[in-house]
Amino acid sequence: MQSVGNRSGRPDPKRYLWVLGLIAPSCALLPSQLVLHTGLRVFWWIGPIIVLLAIPVLDWVVGEDGSNPRDEDYEALSKDRYYRWCTYLFLPIQLFGLGIAAYLWARDELSIVDKLGLATTLGLVSGIGINAAHELGHRVEHAERWLAKIALAQSGYGHFYVEHNKGHHARVATPEDPASARLGESLWEFLPRSVLGGFRSAVRIERERLRRKDLRWWHVQNNVLQAWAMTVVLFGGLLLAFGPMILPYLLLQAVIGAGLLETVNYVEHYGLLRARRPNGSWARCSPADSWNSDRLVTNIFLFHLQRHSDHHANPGRRYQTLRSSQEAPQLPAGYAGMLLLAAVPPLWRRVMDPKVLAHYGGDVARANIAPRKRRRILAAQEGRPAAA
Repeated sequence: MQSVGNRSGRPDPKRYLWVLGLIAPSCALLPSQLVLHTGLRVFWWIGPIIVLLAIPVLDWVVGEDGSNPRDEDYEALSKDRYYRWCTYLFLPIQLFGLGIAAYLWARDELSIVDKLGLATTLGLVSGIGINAAHELGHRVEHAERWLAKIALAQSGYGHFYVEHNKGHHARVATPEDPASARLGESLWEFLPRSVLGGFRSAVRIERERLRRKDLRWWHVQNNVLQAWAMTVVLFGGLLLAFGPMILPYLLLQAVIGAGLLETVNYVEHYGLLRARRPNGSWARCSPADSWNSDRLVTNIFLFHLQRHSDHHANPGRRYQTLRSSQEAPQLPAGYAGMLLLAAVPPLWRRVMDPKVLAHYGGDVARANIAPRKRRRILAAQEGRPAAA
């Protein structure tokens, strides 16, 4: 874990690395050119090659980030529009890549396997695009909030804009939050609970907001309908331009994108539970309520999403000002590596359950435990010596 301040004394030693975050949407532009110049059709699968193979290896080789912004640099970093453009540029590259993919899906030159590879690549881009939407959606500027909805259009996950900001941030690391994974809950148990729970929560939150303003559900100010309408316009335009044969690939990439987001949700809060106040209400979210990783490569790739503890403790901070905290529990690898681990539940629990236990000083009862497994987990803990 890093101390406050940075080694170089510069406001942001990573300043010129943030443009490398645009490699993610560029993955949608690379496959056709790589296949054309190498003849290797495996490059239709460049997305999973980069996200699930190259980045975990680079995280391991390059190691920790090692820098935190200083308090005296916070205002200057927050106002520096260079950082905003690094996220703004994500969107046109992402959408241009989707247009190219739709053109290729509509043609006969690619085999079904190649088209599936391209859809998988686009799905990972779509999922990382939700991260760009996550950053923009937290801002107070009206234009940035609209850009967040546009970024969500490719995945069809526009309700995330409402649920994340008004639902997840209010209930994070509590049993009431569908996006906070519970100790003993596998990724495959978590996914349907989070997807359905997040959808229902977004609709309920937006319905209540509109009711307070004396507005009907079918109103132009409905944030959920606005975001979904962007998906309808985007997909409808692509179908009109390239034909109905691209629909299965459009849907597949959207499912993969949403699945990537929810898998990251699973990693970010697994087993963590906020403290209770004396009156029984939940304490304010602290850095101890989110898992962190400070691996440099994924930090750049995901615009500091891995510094998730500071994000939840201080959701108004822009990505370039987020800090790694001594209070935050640390993951054993970067997010990219943890995604692979999460896909294998026995391996995940073997690695992560002891970390949850250690975080709570050996008292597993303090964790957010899956209700159906609570009795078994507590019984298994009896007789085991408490952590130091």
